[in-house]
Amino acid sequence: MTGKRPTISDVARQTGVSKATVSAVLNDAAGVGSDTRDRVLATIDLLNYRPTQQSGVRTATRYRSIALIIKEHDNPYYDEVTAGVRAFAETQGYVLFVVSSEGSYSAEKRAVELLREKGVDGLIAAPVMDEHADLSHFYELKRRNFPFVFLEQVRGVPASLVDLENVGAAQKAVEYLLELGHRRVAHFAGPEYSLHSEERANGVRRAYSSTHLVLAPEDIIAAGAHFDDGYRAGRALFESRPRSEWPTAITCYNDLVAMGLVKAIIDLGLRCPEDVSVVGFDDIKFSDTFLVPLTTVHVPKYEMGSTAAQMLIQHIESREAVVPRRVYLDAALVLRASAAPPAGAVLTGAGIAPSPGNESAIAESSAVGSPT
Repeated sequence: MTGKRPTISDVARQTGVSKATVSAVLNDAAGVGSDTRDRVLATIDLLNYRPTQQSGVRTATRYRSIALIIKEHDNPYYDEVTAGVRAFAETQGYVLFVVSSEGSYSAEKRAVELLREKGVDGLIAAPVMDEHADLSHFYELKRRNFPFVFLEQVRGVPASLVDLENVGAAQKAVEYLLELGHRRVAHFAGPEYSLHSEERANGVRRAYSSTHLVLAPEDIIAAGAHFDDGYRAGRALFESRPRSEWPTAITCYNDLVAMGLVKAIIDLGLRCPEDVSVVGFDDIKFSDTFLVPLTTVHVPKYEMGSTAAQMLIQHIESREAVVPRRVYLDAALVLRASAAPPAGAVLTGAGIAPSPGNESAIAESSAVGSPT
């Protein structure tokens, strides 16, 4: 980028008001007419102006920095996302800070406010979401034209997004199991704070809707996001239901839940996949070397982080208004040993399990592209 950043004086000059009026608008102070406020905000967007923080003492060297807010510090999914963000940020001279909200609205809000106060140039967020989510901190970022990119859609907040088409990806996983001959496929759903959990459960429902099969309401099972969640939900399912009501296959919100489920199946004296097939989501490290190598939906996590960093830094360095963009990355079903036909199933057409020597091959035919 060439040229200096726009200042509060530039905003005041172009709008035809004083710097004090611009400051009053930025601080949401009383006494500014709605027409004047609207004109100031429009000029802020037009110039891509961002106020600097005045608290604290700046050192002579001004380091450029961005932040990544994740939801779970112990989820290896975010390791690869972080690596992608860091790699691109470093090529552009930016320092990266990583903060975890641990699925807490209040922790996320505090982190957003603190990072902005400390002068971070922009942030990437995997936001905490459900019907009770308090989005005021993101609305405030938008009002102040503070650059940010989401890794999960937040309805009602116009912002750039890098994500996966989760409904279609989850649908493909269930359709693969149905093609193998399974007729009762359950789903271990993720935490309420993730919109991805809702989207992946909807993918399961969509897969059923195109068949004559009926998805029992009790087969969408609240689990969570961690190994222990999958283990607990797996034990509860198979210990509380008669065998005649067991699903023969289960898809999971993520790989950690799937791994916990596989461990529960083994501890109960059952076999995976002979008794129960399991499909994860994310394709995290070690999913291919787990107790039973995991069939899963591959998410391009490093690319997701790198793409989000590129979009964010473009916004930070632009001297013009930046129109929010949405980028949806491709997913593919990776076939490994944890999914197979149920006992006694007769396979036809595309419903063929991977050959023993090709269990880790990516099923390109199951690729999920960007939505149209």
